[in-house]
Amino acid sequence: MTGDHQTLALVLFSGFIAVTLAITTWVSRRRRGSAEEFYAGGRLFSPMENGFAIAGDYMSAASFLGISGLIALFGYDGMLYLVGFLVAWLLVLFLVAELVRNCGRFTLADVVAARMRERPVRRAVGAASVTVSVLYLVAQMVGAGSLVSLLLGDAGAQARTWMVIGVGALMVFYVAFGGMRATTWIQIVKAVLLLGGALALTTLVVLRFHGDANALLKTAAERSGHGKDFLAPGLKYGGDWTARLDFISLGLALVLGTGGLPHILSRFYTVPTARAARRSAVWAIGLIGGFYLMTIVLGFGAAAVLGSDAVRASNTGGNTAVPLLALDLGGGAGSTGGTVLFAVVAAVAFATILAVVAGLTLASSASVAHDLYASLRRPRAEERGARRSEVAVARIAAVAVGAAAIGLALLARNLNVAFLVGLAFAVAASANLPALLYALFWRRFTTRGAVWSVYGGLIPALTLVALSPVVSGSPDALFPGQDFAVFPLANPGVVSIPLGFLMGWLGTVLSPEAADAARHAETEVRALTGAGAA
Repeated sequence: MTGDHQTLALVLFSGFIAVTLAITTWVSRRRRGSAEEFYAGGRLFSPMENGFAIAGDYMSAASFLGISGLIALFGYDGMLYLVGFLVAWLLVLFLVAELVRNCGRFTLADVVAARMRERPVRRAVGAASVTVSVLYLVAQMVGAGSLVSLLLGDAGAQARTWMVIGVGALMVFYVAFGGMRATTWIQIVKAVLLLGGALALTTLVVLRFHGDANALLKTAAERSGHGKDFLAPGLKYGGDWTARLDFISLGLALVLGTGGLPHILSRFYTVPTARAARRSAVWAIGLIGGFYLMTIVLGFGAAAVLGSDAVRASNTGGNTAVPLLALDLGGGAGSTGGTVLFAVVAAVAFATILAVVAGLTLASSASVAHDLYASLRRPRAEERGARRSEVAVARIAAVAVGAAAIGLALLARNLNVAFLVGLAFAVAASANLPALLYALFWRRFTTRGAVWSVYGGLIPALTLVALSPVVSGSPDALFPGQDFAVFPLANPGVVSIPLGFLMGWLGTVLSPEAADAARHAETEVRALTGAGAA
């Protein structure tokens, strides 16, 4: 990229960072220092504000960079990610949002442990939540690295590493000093910027092809190198039985994973009532659905305007398709319009990454402090001092989680960010969702069942990923020079998700203790009516 690109994009980066730092500083001066303020923003956000924040949390680098890139490379098969991501919100709306808001306080473990022995359940769910958050964080960091590599060209190798480290440092600052309130406002600002940027690019693509969708698709197919196959199912997932089973696995993970994502579930605690939580989900569905429709246009637009080979040449995972499309739509390399549009899109993508990593870091640090640390501490009344120490641990945990995410992101820098998010969804659907649904709807569910459900999904999911082509045995693997891949699928969901449900059932039927009927009745009343909810 030219010096103009670099200068303007860096100015816009700096402007967004300055705004977010100002928000964080302002919030840090106003907050009371309570756990409710740090974890849930005082539960003062309106449904519309929370809906925008949820959309900002969910529309990650995987959506803006990764999915558009997959559509540009694989056409119809790339759109399958969008279907899974959007359909998942029906599950959240009808089965999760209100019940989680009524039953929980700050984290997913609050819901699962409501009628169980708390310590073992909190340890299991806390460990799974941290794992999911770190995997999701890695995807955002990889997106940041791809962005700066494109921006700085030949100088990008070292700068890419420093960008990943810089994003990690910023996310730690946002969480440690601003908590949920600052994170929410950063996500709202980001959602507005992202929707505005996507709308502008979509409009330019439509104008380029004079509003003719057939011309857009025909040109995309011609320039993809695959002809009509680009617009038909099977280019990525329609080969042998392994590819087809991998698609089924991915679909299960995407549809079921959203209901187990800690950073999404924690957003429902930031509104005052269950009704507000449901309305937040409705707002989020509308915003996310509109954004994904625009993403389809951007993906096919990148294939039609740039060609799939050009997208792949810039980044093998397709993560830079949208910025390159913006450059061309603005007038091409060297033009003022191209420079401005490229810089704006790069800055919006950077804002996307910063906002999502802030939410993920907050969710993971909350799990460490509120679940893991609290389960190790001696039982005591929830006095003010105990809650303050918990918040202090959460701030320290943010640093540790950030360091882990940085290290893993540097390893996974060549993988597609949407694909990496798919792995996080698979772990969430395998470990968190079975325990959550059993706890909400199965009267006989026991502590042993909850623990077995979480570990029975988490351990197989991680093990199968480690033994899959994602880690070794393929040119794009984390360790391309090694080959210990014995599991043929890239996504473990088709195996690990049923295992999570099976182990939850098995642990319950083999449990020596019976479920506490009185606590279940109390939890059921609270879940359905909101009586006694925090």
